[in-house]
Amino acid sequence: MTITVHHLENSRSQRILWLLEELGLPYEIRRYARNPKTMLAPEALKRLHPLGKSPMIEDDGRILVETGAIVEYLVEKGDGRFAAPAHRDAALRYRQFLHYAEGSLMPPLFVLLVLGRVPLFGRTARRRFRPMVDVHLDYVETVLATQPWFAGDTISAADVMMSFPLEAARSRAGLDESRPATIAWLDRIHARPAYQAALAKGGPYAYA
Repeated sequence: MTITVHHLENSRSQRILWLLEELGLPYEIRRYARNPKTMLAPEALKRLHPLGKSPMIEDDGRILVETGAIVEYLVEKGDGRFAAPAHRDAALRYRQFLHYAEGSLMPPLFVLLVLGRVPLFGRTARRRFRPMVDVHLDYVETVLATQPWFAGDTISAADVMMSFPLEAARSRAGLDESRPATIAWLDRIHARPAYQAALAKGGPYAYA
């Protein structure tokens, strides 16, 4: 059966399209535009799930939300491709970054991005909040300075999960050439044919 991806523009769901392309799983896209004033998801998503969030997929009569849960589900369907490496230490790194992306990195980054929309007070708050984001970006840089992918020598779903926060940081939160290993990692994922195919099918994406 074909997987349906409920895809919101400029959102975490771009990662799901990329992973589906890498895994070669059949899928179709239903696109949704943000409210131009509030930048929130449309009410149409709430008719599918109470949270009204994207990414959301439908498969075999099931509706699944939460990027990490969807990624794990798709890796299982993909016969283990992009799954945790066999080596124990690499598998632990895989699991760590699979959860770190949304559990630790995205929350302070999201606050910084929101503060960027607040006039006057927001600029002051951003300066005070900036060190909290820099700690994470420095940590990521130290990891990628010693290995090409987040789990080690092989690309995995951990890299898919890490893509959105680091793309957002590159676009709007100060990630630049002062962290060359992270920028090189972004260049590597963006050059992948599956990533480019997902961009072509998903429509406009501000962070690539």
